[in-house]
Amino acid sequence: MKSYIEERVINIANYIIENNATVRQTAKKFGISKSTVHKDVTERIVQINPTLAAEARKVLDVNKSERHIRGGMATKEKYLHQHI
Repeated sequence: MKSYIEERVINIANYIIENNATVRQTAKKFGISKSTVHKDVTERIVQINPTLAAEARKVLDVNKSERHIRGGMATKEKYLHQHI
């Protein structure tokens, strides 16, 4: 793996852990696709730093378990602000 990819993977994992960030937030911050973020924190980081991978996985698992709630809240906000 190229060194710049390893560096990006570590930076992404640290960002997710420090900010409890979602994949979308992380992708936007680093200017890369959600697919790249996901691949970095699920596959590449395990080869580089398994401990960091486990910490990032915990945050992503919490985010995944809460995403249906966030979606419902976003829909509720959308309809609260519509004027019919």
